[in-house]
Amino acid sequence: MRHRARIALAAVCAAACSGSTGPAVPSRTYRMGFSDFPPRLTIQAYQDNVAAWTPRADAAIMHESPPWKELLAGARPDSLVITERLAIANYYHAHGFTIFATIDVTNGLKRSEEHPDLVAAGRSITEPAIQAMERGWLVAFDTLVRPDYLGLAAETNLIRDAAPANVYSAVVQMTNDGAADIRARSPTPKLYVSVQVDDAWGRLGGPPGYKGVERDYTDFPFIQALGLSSYPYFAYVDPDSVPLDYYARLRNGRATPTMVVEGGWTSASVGTITSDVDEQRRFFTRHRALLDSVHAIAWLQLDYADFDTTGRALPPGSVAPLFAYIGVATVDLAPKPALAVWDSTFALPLRP
Repeated sequence: MRHRARIALAAVCAAACSGSTGPAVPSRTYRMGFSDFPPRLTIQAYQDNVAAWTPRADAAIMHESPPWKELLAGARPDSLVITERLAIANYYHAHGFTIFATIDVTNGLKRSEEHPDLVAAGRSITEPAIQAMERGWLVAFDTLVRPDYLGLAAETNLIRDAAPANVYSAVVQMTNDGAADIRARSPTPKLYVSVQVDDAWGRLGGPPGYKGVERDYTDFPFIQALGLSSYPYFAYVDPDSVPLDYYARLRNGRATPTMVVEGGWTSASVGTITSDVDEQRRFFTRHRALLDSVHAIAWLQLDYADFDTTGRALPPGSVAPLFAYIGVATVDLAPKPALAVWDSTFALPLRP
């Protein structure tokens, strides 16, 4: 009896000495936020959208393509950044947001091709002059926007799989040279590229089976963090079937800081994909487990709200409608069930 009492007393003492007051309080390791992509192409929709998500964020993602048309016309890179992106960057800084910026140097909706403005002009990032043009704009963007994290290319593994080999080689050359340009000026920001998770798992066509992203670690040695592009509704019919090591396996034992810089789950059926708002909500719950598995540093969605495809000029065969319903709010900013999961997660204390 005395022995059991001494054990109990020792346990109480150990708890008191360690400062423990009960079960651990749930927390998150990742910052959360959205981009300024509007649900409709009006100034009011743009302003209302940013105002709606600002209170439920401590980070923002800027997903940028170099303004090729203007650069080819001879516009100054710094003038373009000041005119087009500085105001929103200053807004983010004023709210204390951590800014993640991904530079998309090919066609974000068709990785087999280059940016439409370059294609229309008969130019290519395989040209040294075009690479130098992009790097000049990149330095101006970094200098003026002052992102905390700067991604020098998006979905590099998907570009490697889908685009001509010389285009991928140009991405490798341009980003490594761009990283050197940035580092010659400043030790900040932290540099990254993003990889497409579903493609890394062999779930987007091509030969079946896990492929990984080891080549990306080799080709982009400057990375200080790994950005993830994750749209698993293209790969899995049910959120709960997404493997719990969906993100962790890509690191292959590394401790590389990992962050989701774009992604989501559709809340409506599109094409051959069947889904609804409850399925999207369940993915958000599953996604928290995926993020926790890598102690992620960011959970970022490009779209806070769905976007109205009827107000946008889309080329024939565009895949944009497949992403039209990944927002946590409708085009009119009405909340979906997934927003409650987001908000309850954001309410957790941030413990990086």
